[in-house]
Amino acid sequence: MSDKQKVIAALKETGVVAVIRVDDPSDLIDVGKALYQGGVKFIEITMTVPGALSVIEKAVNTLKKEEVYIGAGTVLDAETARLAILAGSSYIVSPVFRPEIVNTCKRYGVACMPGAVTPTEVFNAWEGGADVVKVFPANHIGGPQYFKDLKGPFPFVEIMPTGGVNRETGPAYIKAGACAFGVGGDLVGKPLIESKDFATITKNAKEYIEIVKKAKSK
Repeated sequence: MSDKQKVIAALKETGVVAVIRVDDPSDLIDVGKALYQGGVKFIEITMTVPGALSVIEKAVNTLKKEEVYIGAGTVLDAETARLAILAGSSYIVSPVFRPEIVNTCKRYGVACMPGAVTPTEVFNAWEGGADVVKVFPANHIGGPQYFKDLKGPFPFVEIMPTGGVNRETGPAYIKAGACAFGVGGDLVGKPLIESKDFATITKNAKEYIEIVKKAKSK
């Protein structure tokens, strides 16, 4: 099994990607540790975070002994994807589908998760080489029922909702066929990070992992 295949397998198993957007990146390593202690192994650091590439590199080096997968989010071009991969990103996430980003990820053997909304966009992204298609913003396009509808003609496409996912909709997305979901504010929002409330972040992580387990068992 290749490194990329291990990443995808772990994503499907755990089902939760913590999406982190902050203005001050100084506490992100502690946030990563708190998430891992709660069972969340996928941490997406968006490129909107100041000094995101150095933060990714530090997070990868700090958490490399653990089974944690650090990814880069909000990647909009191939050069940024390449730099994020060189910094140690295990996967690349984008709100859009751009073939050059997918091609860069293929070149380096790194998982790519481009964004799409409509059935045509979802299929084009998958046919274009996406490992997982990120449907964003999920909360504005019909929610879990939309995912269930998408899986009808596209049972072979791995899809992941991001945007407005919470404890109520998360399990519904899994039951509707999502391989995982990305969650930000409800899991690791700015107020928790700014107040250094790492205990609550760990608690939230445990709750989300349990949510996925229960959803998959039904």
